[in-house]
Amino acid sequence: MDLAGLPWFPPVRVVRAVETVRSGLIKLTQLIAPSPVNVLELATGSWVTQAVYTATKLGIPDALAGGPLTAEEVAEKVGANSDGTQRLLRALAAKSVFREGSDGRFELTAMGQSLRSDAADSVRPLVLMIGHPAHWEHWGGLLYSVQTGKSSLEQIRGLSAFDYFEEDEEVAQVFNDAMTVTSEMVIGPVLAAYDFKKYRTVVDVGGGHGRLLAAILQQSPRSRGVLFELPTVLPGAWDLFVDAGVADRAEAVGGSFFESVPADGDAYVLKNIVHDWPEEQAIEILRNVRAAMRDDGRVLLIEAVIPEGNGEHVSKWLNLEMLIQTGGRERTVGQYSELLEHAGLRLNRVVPTIGPASLIEAIAR
Repeated sequence: MDLAGLPWFPPVRVVRAVETVRSGLIKLTQLIAPSPVNVLELATGSWVTQAVYTATKLGIPDALAGGPLTAEEVAEKVGANSDGTQRLLRALAAKSVFREGSDGRFELTAMGQSLRSDAADSVRPLVLMIGHPAHWEHWGGLLYSVQTGKSSLEQIRGLSAFDYFEEDEEVAQVFNDAMTVTSEMVIGPVLAAYDFKKYRTVVDVGGGHGRLLAAILQQSPRSRGVLFELPTVLPGAWDLFVDAGVADRAEAVGGSFFESVPADGDAYVLKNIVHDWPEEQAIEILRNVRAAMRDDGRVLLIEAVIPEGNGEHVSKWLNLEMLIQTGGRERTVGQYSELLEHAGLRLNRVVPTIGPASLIEAIAR
């Protein structure tokens, strides 16, 4: 995302209406089709995941960026078998990732374009994480996680997720690249939905390299910001602040949010932090934030909130992702309210965005 300006976003109510219609059409299709067909479609979803991953890993979307090609031409470009490539292209054409023409050549669809490495809205790094063999192995341990309530990653690797990422640099890079894309998908919708201009000092707790904080400061010219992260993560943040034109109002502070956080902020932002941790550690983090914040300050959690009812929502799948990866969890509004109460905070309101994340605003109790 270009930090210099925000794209236009449709109103949240419009996006929710479209989602409701889409969900209704999916349910209508399921009512019409025989139940065994619906179940098998769910069960073979893993095939689609690996097909999308394989095409992305091979660089097929990039190979097709210049226009339609035959399967043989694609295979030659990416160094793959021509028969296997044709099978893959045809399967994904059925999922609208590619399109096969009457002349037998394949081209990118709008979905395929978003898998190009040079696309402005590319989700390529996220797909490469989801289909990565290590991540795939962790999901293969879902049965263990459901039976025990423990992380399958920890059971397989013998390490916590964060220690594992420190040990395996290749997996860590794949994960970090995916998280950068996730952050980009969240920043715009959050800034479009919530006004940060009223805050004098915004503290971004566990804010990575500071992309969210830089964007907040660009939209709030009278605010100053503090990026709080582990010392090993901070290098690179300053260059980002300089490039964003906010270096004169930003500072980077190293430390651990399990010990303390910078004091006297009137807004503490935690994006995708609390969901990484089980209750005890999540409460510990929030208590440290409460101890540091001004009495009239705000704690702003940016998380995927699980909605009520049986409707489809990415948070319900992320909840399983957090179980197998870190032992953390996504939460409902009620669960966030209870969590905040234990930390000396009170849920004030939940601000929806057009994206999968909401902003949970909490105040001192």
